[in-house]
Amino acid sequence: MEPQANLSPENPPIGFVTGGGLEANLQVKLTVPAQTVQEGAFVVMDSGNWRFYGLVTDLQLAAVDPNYASQLNSQRFSPRLARYLNQNTLYTNLAVMPALMLEKGPDPASPEYPAWAQNRPEKVKPITVKTVPDHHAPVKLANAGDIAEIFGKEDGKTIFRVGETREQGHAVCLDLEKFVQRSSGIFGTTGSGKSFLARMILAGLIHANNASTLIFDMHNEYGPSSTSSDTGQPVSGLKQQFQSRVRLVGLGAGTDFGALHADFQLEIAHKDITPEDILQLTQTLNLKETTAATLDALQTSFGENWFTEFMNMRGKAVEEDEEGRRRPAPDSVEAWANEAGVHVGAAESLRSKLSRLMNRPYLVNSPASNGLAEIIDSLQAGRHVILSFGRFDSELDYLLVTNLITRKIRDSWEAATNQYHKDKKVEPRPLVVVVEEAHKLLNREMASQTIFSTIAREMRKYYVTLLIIDQRPSQIYDEVMSQLGTRISGALGDEDDINAVLSGLAGRNALRGMLAKLQPKEEVLMLGWGVPMPIPIRSRRYDDKFWQELHKDGQPKFATTADYNKFLGLGDDDTD
Repeated sequence: MEPQANLSPENPPIGFVTGGGLEANLQVKLTVPAQTVQEGAFVVMDSGNWRFYGLVTDLQLAAVDPNYASQLNSQRFSPRLARYLNQNTLYTNLAVMPALMLEKGPDPASPEYPAWAQNRPEKVKPITVKTVPDHHAPVKLANAGDIAEIFGKEDGKTIFRVGETREQGHAVCLDLEKFVQRSSGIFGTTGSGKSFLARMILAGLIHANNASTLIFDMHNEYGPSSTSSDTGQPVSGLKQQFQSRVRLVGLGAGTDFGALHADFQLEIAHKDITPEDILQLTQTLNLKETTAATLDALQTSFGENWFTEFMNMRGKAVEEDEEGRRRPAPDSVEAWANEAGVHVGAAESLRSKLSRLMNRPYLVNSPASNGLAEIIDSLQAGRHVILSFGRFDSELDYLLVTNLITRKIRDSWEAATNQYHKDKKVEPRPLVVVVEEAHKLLNREMASQTIFSTIAREMRKYYVTLLIIDQRPSQIYDEVMSQLGTRISGALGDEDDINAVLSGLAGRNALRGMLAKLQPKEEVLMLGWGVPMPIPIRSRRYDDKFWQELHKDGQPKFATTADYNKFLGLGDDDTD
């Protein structure tokens, strides 16, 4: 094993350990001005054969004696004596949350080092902290090498730079290969910059291309280009930047995005709608407890054509026989209910509530093409799909379409995984399903009904994970939040939302204040399974410079979005 670099050689100590523990945090006496260090600073400590990594969670003013702090020495003594007393009696304590430890071994020049290295042929990796450094262990701000040791070094592929440390601007990266192995979440209040953060992460995933992504774009923010509400500047869409890798799909015939045309439009056949899809609309349509029995009877009577047949039935339709007696018309809901042994009132109530789906233009009896199959085929072939809802942006549209498509995906990926386990031939392509407004699908009432909670709990073994984007994490079901491996959060103001993001994580009490004080649109906190340790960072800007850096590996470089449009043969008015 090669010797590791010395601890932060160019960084002088900022203090030394004076006490504390694993649960109560370490106490560090600061030997530099307090303004040198900020809450959230990443620090390192060497003690014996171990290197410790920690996060500053608090700064506290202290004094050798309270009297020195309560009296102004400058008014009692000469400036020189007052300065001397202040330097020797007043100081600042840091609270440091220890997170990781790395066995660095003896000094490489010592006779003990060869035997130690021989027993460790592979590079030693950091582990969760299990002990504490000694008293008076020196504490230093982490340098670029320390950050890279923990978070990796940007490689233009799967090790993706998300931002920089707030004090010294050292690059902080995210391992995208690990990121997609479990479900994840991106959170932040409205106006915190979470949509730009999500676009940046998705751009990294598409560029790395180690997993397919299916993006349910409720507000048409991810595929087509748009305009920043803050600066008025054009914001590049993912379709614009990844032309051949991304398929932009519009919901319903005729859905387009200005000069940017959809690759195809999605129309859903009536026969693709199952009773399971309707039951997942229970809350939205205010369905009754009898709905499941009625839907089961419809499927028994008409098979996969149950939706078309039910919609063709007339409600409360009657006719008179030859003797003038009124009876249900043969094509009425009541006539079918009587024949199927279903409660007439329950059947007519369901028919009335499902009428809201009848006028949806994207639900047709015979689609021009099988858009659902085309989406799945594209994802399995390694491409990325953005489904933009266009004008169909109601909660009913979002719930119905996302659940229906994701159910199809679940069936396809389960079948592909089972086949792979049998013949070991074609391993399924990892898939990340991206969901905006996640609290509408994954709140306590809906979580048990939607397919998304199943993905969060069970689908990882079938190569499918979720990326949820939301401004109200407290409204997402606790069980779903507990399944999120990586959490990246911008500013949050509500205490319940802060608690939800930190739920189930070690050191959450120390991180709570840090999360509450993030600078909107500039800073984020990364934490959870997908990152080695929590860290607040200044996030990269989603702008032309970002795309220049992302495409630097041999792809065309453009000074501005307008230059890129010109390269694509688009006019100046092609940016929304």
